Amino acid sequence: MKLALLAFVAASSLAAPVMADQALATKNNCMACHAVDKKLVGPAFKEIAKKYAGQKDAEAMLVAKVMKGGSGVWGAIPMPANTQLKDADAKTLVEWVLAQK
Repeated sequence: MKLALLAFVAASSLAAPVMADQALATKNNCMACHAVDKKLVGPAFKEIAKKYAGQKDAEAMLVAKVMKGGSGVWGAIPMPANTQLKDADAKTLVEWVLAQK
């Protein structure tokens, strides 16, 4: 019984950050244009992670893009600036996006 409880607690603690970061994405309207696994207005988060996998400067570049907006990389529709977003939240979101598999 104790072993099952420990396994449940360990699994729950691993899943919590993923949900918290998706909740952060939802709270900040990222999910209005993006989805985890399919293109909406913008690319799927999994496609973003795939495109930038292994690139050392990807995180910093994407944080700047989230904050300032941009266009041209994924098509003609621009991503608006997210000036209301805190730098730490933008970093958390980008880390979460880049971790999508």
